[in-house]
Amino acid sequence: MSAIEDAIRRRRSIRGLTGPALAPAEVEELVTLALTAPAPHHTQPWRFAEISSPRRDALATAMGDAWRADLDADGVPPAQRDRALARSHRRVIEAPTLLLGCIVADGLNHYADDRRARAEWGLAQHSFGAALQNILLAAASRGLGAYWISAPLYAPQAVRTALDLDATWEPQALVCLGHPTEDYVPFDRPSPDLGRHFVRR
Repeated sequence: MSAIEDAIRRRRSIRGLTGPALAPAEVEELVTLALTAPAPHHTQPWRFAEISSPRRDALATAMGDAWRADLDADGVPPAQRDRALARSHRRVIEAPTLLLGCIVADGLNHYADDRRARAEWGLAQHSFGAALQNILLAAASRGLGAYWISAPLYAPQAVRTALDLDATWEPQALVCLGHPTEDYVPFDRPSPDLGRHFVRR
């Protein structure tokens, strides 16, 4: 129990990553652990893809084009917009190992009304979060660095097109994996504020 709790407390989103890329067996082990997450109705509504270096420029560009349109619509100044886009593009290109996580509707209940349909999809997204956390915790316990990028959630069709994915796959997040740089120092996480985040009724 103490080992599990220690892994939870020590996990950090580490963006300073260096190579080499993870071995195929390491990636498969992490995805296998992701697939043990709890899910609705005894389903497994997750799909994962390891993104090779040759496919990354197309992926980063497609997501960037979608994000650029959103930023322009929001009135973000061009200089600020371009910095954000360049940073995002660089993270996708430079990650030693890059995973894409998606969800599918396999096994979910189908409802005619929007209220229950949205709730059912929410169940799948909850379970994806658990699968994602499994990967991040397992990576941390192995001394790896990892963090997730939410951009695919905002540009699902662009991601599917760039990677030639099945239309039923709904992109949710990228996971960047590698080894922490030598100068990485974990930041101090503030103590949880139960007074703000927890109540009893």
